[in-house]
Amino acid sequence: MSPVPATAPALPAELEALMRQLKMPHARALAPELIATARAQRWEPAEVIQALFVEEVAGRSRSMLATRRKAAGFPTGKTFDTWDPAASSIPAPTQQALRTLEWIGRKENVVICGPSGTGQTFFLEALGQQAVEAGMRVAWFGLEDLGALMRAHRSDDSVTKVVARILRADLVVVVDIGLLPVGTDAAEGLYRLVDAAYEKRSIAVSSNLHPAGFDELMPRLLHHAHVCQT
Repeated sequence: MSPVPATAPALPAELEALMRQLKMPHARALAPELIATARAQRWEPAEVIQALFVEEVAGRSRSMLATRRKAAGFPTGKTFDTWDPAASSIPAPTQQALRTLEWIGRKENVVICGPSGTGQTFFLEALGQQAVEAGMRVAWFGLEDLGALMRAHRSDDSVTKVVARILRADLVVVVDIGLLPVGTDAAEGLYRLVDAAYEKRSIAVSSNLHPAGFDELMPRLLHHAHVCQT
């Protein structure tokens, strides 16, 4: 709908108060214009009610999407809208399978390994954005950020609670593994996440390490995992 025109009469105070009490901000914002339109076009009462409810549902969906996207902490906002599947060395069938997001429902993991600059982070962020748009919760971390979080909560012995809070997300993404020497806190954070998420949540990681390194150090990460090399 277009913005409320200046000629649209304000809502009766009683109606506005009721809509506030019912927490219908999106329908309330649209109501003056919609009522004026309905009067001019002789809508049936049911059409007015339906239009208001449709706007409220759509508005709440937009707000929830924005909230999930903000909570995820994505670094750039990249999505598949600007992704070129043909430019990636990840096989097209693998890309398509991962974009269905069915692996998240099965609590499987994704490991993308390869040199820096080969689109690993872009692809994982686009997957995360798609998951958020599908109504899922996503948590995004650089490996060093994960380590800092572990350090911050070690003093009061609340690391276990932090890990549990992170795993409220349906998908946890950890990027930049292997770019820098891994500190003790970062290593602990990754291990604890993978261990706690095993067969309960999906983990997706990007790394410039060879997949064999994960198989040796973190077999649980690769069990039920889709491994891609770029």
